Amino acid sequence: MNTATIDLTHARLIPARQGVAARLDAGETVTVVNTHGKQVVDTWAFNARDTTEFMSMEHSRAAMLRLIPRVGDTLTTNRRRAILTLVADTTPGIHDTLIAACDIHRYRQLGAVGHHDNCTQNLALALEAVGVPAAVTPPPLNLFMNVPVTDGGALSFQAPVSEAGQYVTLRAEMDLIIVFSACPQDMVPVNDMKPTDAHFVIA
Repeated sequence: MNTATIDLTHARLIPARQGVAARLDAGETVTVVNTHGKQVVDTWAFNARDTTEFMSMEHSRAAMLRLIPRVGDTLTTNRRRAILTLVADTTPGIHDTLIAACDIHRYRQLGAVGHHDNCTQNLALALEAVGVPAAVTPPPLNLFMNVPVTDGGALSFQAPVSEAGQYVTLRAEMDLIIVFSACPQDMVPVNDMKPTDAHFVIA
């Protein structure tokens, strides 16, 4: 595990409980910083020329033959093409590819009354801000999310094991639109019950 830190002077903010989209050219990298630690960042990627092609967790798991990407692994699209490669990870390497983005239905099930910020809406608003309609909500790559799988196949929601300042770096394998949501979940412990900001840097 690399212990290097990232200079956030020119970083872009992912506000707590909100989403943001950015464009990446093939070959560029984006570093996602867990600024305060314990914050999940839902991550999506769409082909910039055709957003009906997008990063797919089920296709990526089939390509990687594992549940959690490791450095050197490439995530693929619903057309089985490379879209992002994990090139650095200074966290303990615990992320999630299984859990759907939170939405209004999830919060109602958990007992929320009225509006609750959610990653599904954050995706739609972030894409709208860059002029792209949100036709679907693909299952996200949940960076820093800790969902242990037992030998018996059971899942549980636990606080992230990442610490403040740790990061992952992803390389674009095609021109793409990337979307991040600083997950607003505060009803189960995936963000240690305290959603916070995160940052990203494009290089």
